[in-house]
Formats: sequence, C-alpha cells, structure tokens
Amino acid sequence: MVKITESLLLEKGTPKTDKLEQIKKLNLSSLGLNSLDLPVALLSRLSGLEELDLTGNHFQELPQGLSLPSLRVLNCSNNDMEDVTSLAPLTALEELRLDDNIYLTVSDNYKVMFLLSNLRIFNGKNISSTANHLRYVGTENLQKRVLALWESKFSLPDRPTPDKLKIVEKEFVGAAKSGIKYGPNSLADYTKWRLEMIAKEHLRSLAEAKEERGDAKDNSVRSSQGQQSPRKRKSSAPDAGGENGRAPVEASPRKSVRLLDAPVEASPRKSARLLDAPGKTEESPSTPRKGQQVLSSPTGKEPKVEGLRKGPRDRPNDAPSPRKAPRTPSKAAPRERTAENNTPRKVTSIKSKDPVCLQPLHALQCHSKLDSPDDFSTQLWACAFQPCESAGQTSRLVATCGGDSVCLIDCETGHVLKKYKVPGEEFFSLAWSCVTMSREGVGVVRKLSVLAAGGRKGVVKLIHPQANLAYGEFRASRRVLSTLRFCPHQQSFLFTGSYDNRIVMWDIGGVDSDYTFKVSQLLVLETNSTPLHLSLPPSSKDTHHLLAACDKGLFCFNTQLSKNTLKRTVEMEITFPVYAKEEEKQDQHYRTIDGLAFLSDDVVASKSHMQGSIYLWSWSRTRASKGKVVCAVVLAELEWANTDTPYLSLSTCPSEGYVVCGDEKGRLWTYHLTDLLKAGGKNGKAVAPTEVLDWPSPVRKGLGPVEGPSINSVTMDPELHYLVALSDKNMAVVWERVQS
Repeated sequence: MVKITESLLLEKGTPKTDKLEQIKKLNLSSLGLNSLDLPVALLSRLSGLEELDLTGNHFQELPQGLSLPSLRVLNCSNNDMEDVTSLAPLTALEELRLDDNIYLTVSDNYKVMFLLSNLRIFNGKNISSTANHLRYVGTENLQKRVLALWESKFSLPDRPTPDKLKIVEKEFVGAAKSGIKYGPNSLADYTKWRLEMIAKEHLRSLAEAKEERGDAKDNSVRSSQGQQSPRKRKSSAPDAGGENGRAPVEASPRKSVRLLDAPVEASPRKSARLLDAPGKTEESPSTPRKGQQVLSSPTGKEPKVEGLRKGPRDRPNDAPSPRKAPRTPSKAAPRERTAENNTPRKVTSIKSKDPVCLQPLHALQCHSKLDSPDDFSTQLWACAFQPCESAGQTSRLVATCGGDSVCLIDCETGHVLKKYKVPGEEFFSLAWSCVTMSREGVGVVRKLSVLAAGGRKGVVKLIHPQANLAYGEFRASRRVLSTLRFCPHQQSFLFTGSYDNRIVMWDIGGVDSDYTFKVSQLLVLETNSTPLHLSLPPSSKDTHHLLAACDKGLFCFNTQLSKNTLKRTVEMEITFPVYAKEEEKQDQHYRTIDGLAFLSDDVVASKSHMQGSIYLWSWSRTRASKGKVVCAVVLAELEWANTDTPYLSLSTCPSEGYVVCGDEKGRLWTYHLTDLLKAGGKNGKAVAPTEVLDWPSPVRKGLGPVEGPSINSVTMDPELHYLVALSDKNMAVVWERVQS
C-alpha cells in the first residue's frame, strides 16, 4: 500500500502536468488501496478528471464527499465493493466496470443503473434500454403500488409533528417493503430499496403540502386581523445573498412581496394574495382520492367547477353573467377608461370582417394538491397545444402545468386524459415538439409529439403522452427553470431559461424503439436577469436569432452554432418608449418584459406590466437599426388593463391575427387585428380591445361563484377553435369559438 500524495497523482496522471486540475486520466490500479487511503480534499482538485482506474485494490466503497464532476469512465474491477450507493455523487459517469467484485449482487447492478442517470456502458455492455425502462417504467409501476397502499391503509396525523411522522414513516415503509411484490426474487433487495425511497418521498411530499396549507391559514388569519398584506408581486430581484444565511426571497422573480414572511421552502412563484380565495380560510387535511401516478389516465373525476354555461334562470342571483355584453357596434362611441373602472377609454377601434366569438366551455381544477376540490392556492403557469404532425390537422389537446403536475386536457370534452405528477416538484414551464423515432436497421420510423416540462428542480422531463410514458429527464440547471422553448426550424433543439440568468440551447435528439436518447449542450447565452419568455422568429429566413424577454429588458441573441464560441452575451438590447417613465417614477419596474410572442413573420407583440398597454412592433425594422441598444419600431399600441401585477403573459394566433392577454381580475382582453396588420400598423391613438371577456364566475356547489383570479397564461390552437386560460387560483378555463 502506498500513500496518496499530490506528487503521486501527478506521476500517475495523464497528460503530464504540474497542475492536478489539468489531469484527464489517472491510473491507481493495484496499489492496495481502500476508501480510507483516498484523501477527498486532494482528489476533489481533480476537476478535469475524465477517466479513473482503481482496479485490483481493496475498495469496499468510495469515500464520502468525493466529487469528480467531469468523470466519465470509472474502472473498479477486482475490488471488495459492497456499497454501490457510494457511486451516486459521480453523476457524469457514462462507463463503469464493477466485475470481479464477489460481494455484489444483481440487485446492486440495478441500483447502479438507477443512481447513475448518464450511465450507458456497464461491465462492457450497453445498458441504455434496460436502464431507461428501470428508471421510468419500473419506477412508475412501483409508485402506483405505493400510492395505492397509502390510500387504502394510511393517512397523515391531524397534527404531523416530527415524532408522529417518524412513526407513520416506519409503519408505511415497513408495509411497503413487506406487502408489495414486484419483479423476480433475484431483485427483491433492489425492489425493497426503491420502495423505501418512494414511500419516504411520498410521505414527505404530503407533509410539506399540509405544512404549506398551515402557513396559508396562519397568513390568512394575520391578514384578517388587520396586518398589511401588499398585493403587488415583486418584478425584479436584487443581488443574491440573504440575511442570516437564508436564501434570498428574491431568488424567484415571481414571488409576492407578502411572501417575505414565508419559509424559504415556499414556491419560488407563489403569490400570497391567493390567501384571499373566496369562501376559503382553511383547507382540511385529507388523503388523496386516487393514485398519484407519475403518468396516469384519470377517470374523469377531476374536480370540475359547475355552472359555466347555465342560462340566466339557472344562474345564482349573485353570480355575474359568464359573458360580457356583445361587442360594441361600430356606430357606438368607444368608452372612456379611467383608473377607477378600468374600462376602455376613447381610442381607435379596429373591426374585423370575420369576428371571433368565444364562450366559456369548461373549468377544471386538475392540479389540486392531494386532488382536493378545496385547493384554490395552486398556481398554474404555462399551457400549450399539442402540435399537429401534418398540415391541415387541428389539435384539441392542451398541456397545462402548475404545482407538482402536468395535465393533458381534451378541450372538447373537458376530460383530463393524462396526469404526470412528480412529488416535490413545481412545474413552471412546458413546450411541445416532434422528434424522430428510429429502429435499428430500418432508420427513421415516424415522428413523435414530445412534451418537455421543467420547474423548481431545474430538471427537464421528457414525456411521450401517446405512449403514456415519461421516457427521460436531464438536468438543465442547478437553479429553477423559468421558461422552455423548442426551435421551430430544428425541432430537437430546446432552449431552457433559468434563474441563474442563463439560457442554454440543447439538442435532445430523437429516440429509438426502446426510447434511448442522448442530450447534448450546444450553446450558453448569458443574460443579466431571469429570462421569462423566449421567442424565435417564425420565418425560415431568420433561423439564427432568439428574443429573450427578461426581468430587466428584452434582449436579442445570435444562436448560429460555431465550434469556437460556446458562450455568448447579448447581441442587441431592444428598448421601448415606456422606459422613459422610469425617470419620473424611480421605484417602478418598466423594463420587466413579461409578455412576448410573434403575431406574424415580422410583427411582435410584447408588454411591460407597468405600461397598461401592449406594443406591436416590427422585428425586421428594429433589427435593421444600428447599435448595441436600439428602440423598437412600434407599429401600434393596444390598450390593456391598468395593473401593477407582473407576469401575466400574452398569446397570439397568427392565422387569425388575434392577440389575447388576461388581467388580475380574471378578464381576457382580446384583439382581432387582421385589418391592422394589412394596413401595416397605425400611428396615433391606442387600439381598443375588440372585446373584453369577463371572468365566467364558475359556481362551486354550495360555495357560490369563484371570484376572478389573475390570468397567468393563455394559449390558443392554431385555428382558434379553443382558447385556454390558466389562473393563480388553480383553475384552467377552456373557451370555445362559436358562431357570432
């Protein structure tokens, strides 16, 4: 046995260098070493190490705290390995050898495949297909059984103290390990290991959800006792660093000012104004009504609000009409908008030859915590329609995300077809695309519609809904993911924006018949604040630009790939006339661009939440301007709500020349701009909304109508048959287009 020193590592390392950080390969075979002989502090300096050979030693496990972030290949053959969980920190491993370790079993091999998500070659064999099936399909099956066991025999104590939770955990884990049978007997040890992990994670998520409800109750009581509860959500985050070592609340730009008193573990985007949900001061604890599968097919019993389409005779006296009065005739004078009534002021009105008429169809609470119909606090953040695989088709399947789940909803029936749930996660964004599926010896077989979703954990989940399968995941950031966007011209290219002020371009590639896939990082774009929305020009002539709407402005990046440049900074900042108001009101945030979408190949719709309007501007004419900072060439200004609530995003339907944006009262401001687009924009007065759709005031049985919440996100299918609006009170409302 020899002593591991810096000089020995330099001698055994390749290439020959005088710096440990530059070593790529290291051979420590046949030195008689065990885990106590490896100095963790010294080895941790091997930050660039990619290959390590430890064969022929006496390792029973790797030392705790060992971090080798670049290690791709590890050979631990012919040792005395007993505990493979010590390999878990080596997250970048792609190849591993553990043969000739006589104490390891088949169950240990399966543990290795589960723990190391990037592992492809194990003991000389490609295990990608087996590992993916193990990580996702096998995990889903075990989760179903664990959740069914919980529902049938267990529940949380009324007051879940740590001591009571330990007792419940011991009984629950024991029952799961002894009562759930799955797989062959040779894998019994692995199955029990995974059952214990899943059971503990499920119990922890239930306890955290109940604790959040308790915090909400306490805050509500304080508010009712007359304490100030600011309703405005913060729109920009100061520098990192919090008092007393706590993570700063501003680390998430969508947090409410009122959350300053909330525990650090609170959702980054949670708005405490949800504590004012109508008819609700406390949520009673309850166990889930049905299994919380990772990807399930609900039975149609999702909480569904009633009374959306009742006639005047059936509507409660205190419930307003689900639709506003018909659009103002062209001969009628437009109304004046004041700060008090928030109705449109006298502005230029735009009429369309083919008016769009929408009416509410369904209201769903499919993201409820523990599937409780009393949950009016979970915020819903993003929605998107499934893309059609061929021209001429239309989609009625929409994906929504919020809380710990992603749902797939049939807009026509209102049924929740699939529900993908990750305990402890909070999803903030999603995006659809199509990737290719290939078969060995055949080539490309067909296109698959794939859904990517991400949020608080910084992990992107990849889902193939048609196969009822969440087939993979990858870590995109160590911080919260704020936005996702696929490239329309290169459908496997995915952009992820995160709270570390970076946008990363990935290639998720295709899949084979076993759903094996590989993700590659292509480009890193540095911003100076959190990206909130990403948009790419739809024109095929402009495939190398990305617009990023951020907390501190709108920025343009060049995304053309180059081997010489893997990181890029802002190519151009685009400013707007409303920025001038910052000189008058120093404490206001007019640079927060919280809405962004292309209305045509050239026309962009964007807004800052403080401006009370939406800009339509020319992308080509703006980009043609010279300079690092340029002012947008504004074509028109659309009148919108006077509000200081940020992060109410807008949506466009280019085929109909249609723009929609919700407000903090549950209303939808709609603009049918076909004529305006043909005219190339108009100067002068702002353009009035074609119609402002009131919140439909759905009625909860026995509780009366639900008051208007903030509309966080809106989306439309390409042909505008359906519109979906998501609120911050756990309600998704589906509107349908009808004959006017």
